[in-house]
Amino acid sequence: MEFFTKETKTALQAQEAALRLAFAPIAFQATRALRDMGILQAISDAGQTGLTIEEVIEKVSLSRYAVRVLLEAGLGIELLIIKDQKYILTKTGYFILHDKLTRINMDFSQDICYLGMNHLQESLREGKPAGLKELGPWDTIYPGLPLLPPEIGKSWFDFDHYYSDLAFPQALPIVFANKPRRLLDIGGNTGKWTLACTAYDKDVQVTMFDLPGEIAIAAQRAKDAGVADRVAFHEANILDESLPFPSGFDAIWMSQFLDCFSEEQIVSILKRCGDALTDQGTIYILEPFWNRQRFKAAAFSLQQTSLYFTAMANGNSQMYHTDDFFKCIEDAGLQIIEENNEMGLSYTLLKCKRK
Repeated sequence: MEFFTKETKTALQAQEAALRLAFAPIAFQATRALRDMGILQAISDAGQTGLTIEEVIEKVSLSRYAVRVLLEAGLGIELLIIKDQKYILTKTGYFILHDKLTRINMDFSQDICYLGMNHLQESLREGKPAGLKELGPWDTIYPGLPLLPPEIGKSWFDFDHYYSDLAFPQALPIVFANKPRRLLDIGGNTGKWTLACTAYDKDVQVTMFDLPGEIAIAAQRAKDAGVADRVAFHEANILDESLPFPSGFDAIWMSQFLDCFSEEQIVSILKRCGDALTDQGTIYILEPFWNRQRFKAAAFSLQQTSLYFTAMANGNSQMYHTDDFFKCIEDAGLQIIEENNEMGLSYTLLKCKRK
């Protein structure tokens, strides 16, 4: 939180930051064009020698005009510098071109969020994802995920998996320290955690709880992995409180799942999780809390991702601050018995039990 407790800019720096925000959508698209049309790669290949505009034109299939306006935009965006009429990639340009995390975030912003964010104010007023109509005719994004065009769906799944998957190797020994025999994977998506569990412990029985489209994908993956006999599926809309959870589980796992719901919905889900446990059962919650981040850029990324939920996903959830999230756990009749803030890319793993 120390990132956000004091003013850090002079008046001139603040005005510059404000102007960058004013032109941010244009700069974003210019950055994509420089990346995707081969200009950054050509300049990167030239190293510190750099390329003249004529040399860039020779390497990409664009007119002199197109190359010129993009190169000049790249200077202002600070992707490039120019020395002796030769363009050279900056460190920022390097990360735009070569950093996997940055690429995943940019593709997600473009393919999933960009058009829909024009409806953000409508979403905020209505409490509904008004921008989702740019992707499809669903009330929330989740039933539509299996129906997205492959290239669009890839951007969503790459974004979703990249962050949480990095924490899985660290989480598995913690979850299996007490040898749970029956585990419920809620919001299992394409089954990555379910399959990781069956690979880690040859005796565990896993039930994956999700919507029909996700279960269809996960079921095929379990079959392909040869573990279909140890994986069951519970198909239901978790927001339908009239449908009971399956029960008798030693452990319940939710990875980057509860941030898909409002606080009221989180409390409801957690109460039913408590009912689904054995007497000594444990709930494990893996979440990226923006106030637990070590770096300001990570906190910024999560704060902006909250607005994806507002405009595109469901209209009422976010990447939470621990104060708000922990209150939900308390209100659900649970208690946190362990908190690990060093999971993957600054994820937090909460271990919870009934009071």
